[in-house]
Amino acid sequence: MVETWLTELWRGIGRFFVNPLVYWTVILIVFAGVRRIRKERKDFGLKLFDLFAEWRNTWLTSVGFSLLLSAFALGVGIVFSKETILMLAIVTIVLSFSFRFTLLSPVYTIGISYLLLLLLPFVLDGQTFADISFSSSVNFVGLALLLALLLMAETVLLIQNSRSRTFPELKPGRRGLWIGVHHLKKVGFIPFFVLIPTGSITSFASFWPSLTLNGEMYSLALVPFVIGFDHIAQGTLPKKGAKAIARRVLILGLIVLFLAVGSVYAGWLSLAAIFIGIIGREYINYRHRMKDQAKVPFFNKNERGVKVLAVIPDTPAARLGITVGETITKANGKRINDMESFYYALQESGAFFKLEITGNNGEVRFVQSALYEEDHHELGVITTNDRFLDKQLKKHG
Repeated sequence: MVETWLTELWRGIGRFFVNPLVYWTVILIVFAGVRRIRKERKDFGLKLFDLFAEWRNTWLTSVGFSLLLSAFALGVGIVFSKETILMLAIVTIVLSFSFRFTLLSPVYTIGISYLLLLLLPFVLDGQTFADISFSSSVNFVGLALLLALLLMAETVLLIQNSRSRTFPELKPGRRGLWIGVHHLKKVGFIPFFVLIPTGSITSFASFWPSLTLNGEMYSLALVPFVIGFDHIAQGTLPKKGAKAIARRVLILGLIVLFLAVGSVYAGWLSLAAIFIGIIGREYINYRHRMKDQAKVPFFNKNERGVKVLAVIPDTPAARLGITVGETITKANGKRINDMESFYYALQESGAFFKLEITGNNGEVRFVQSALYEEDHHELGVITTNDRFLDKQLKKHG
């Protein structure tokens, strides 16, 4: 028995590499990184983050949920047909063509796949050009359970999306000036094992597999899955926005989980779980967007100092722990209100500088350090009112 499982495990890993979603994910991340870097250069005159920043810092979560989902799917005995796995890959690839990572939420990828698999038998009924039958090879209850668990993964990725891992951008404000916004954007890649019909694995208990397709022999498949989101934080700190969205997604995930578990006993509840998931996620997106746009832009021009829109990695600002949203009010004892005065105040001190910073909690703190020859001339601080932005303003108006 152990030898059979090990053999199927090896074959399951091999099936992972024939899934087109594996290779498309790499292409998607590279293209998304290139588009973002071009926007960074246009807005700030330099590249802020590396090519794979949207993917970075998601690996621990991906591995954790890969193990959790695999243990659940194999322990309970969830069987998916090859057609279902292929449909998930096709829908994910098609939705990613827009490069809107929000469409890569599992409520859309799994939800649309579920609805297509549900409706295809009616569409294909009566046609003669292809002998395809989906109605008996779709585990709808398994898809609903998978959606609930992956919503939990999306919640964790949102919580991890801290201030230093969001992506700044400039956009025109209502008064004709540029304002700063942050993209709460990540892509997570979560592969997990499921059972598929036909193979050499047989049932080892009367209750296993619990969610089967009326087969007697099974094999393993390592299924790739992509989770993504992209929300804009304009009227609040990115971290606060991410936590607020994460709380709502968690509540939605628990509701979907309740319905999905209920669908084990009443199959129609799986469809209810899918609809609640899609409608709930759309409502979360709408509510965040409306509340955020109703607020005064958080990253606007500030006459009381220089508000930090972003911090370039591996610069003095990053080394000193300066964070997004803080306001630099003094440099070397001189009050500043734009990047030009900030730059000249730094240059007057020679190889040493001291900053007065008002934190996001309103408290004032002081930081100081030596300024080395290779250090960034503005310490690696990016704001909405820096010198490069002034050039952009003149160019556009």
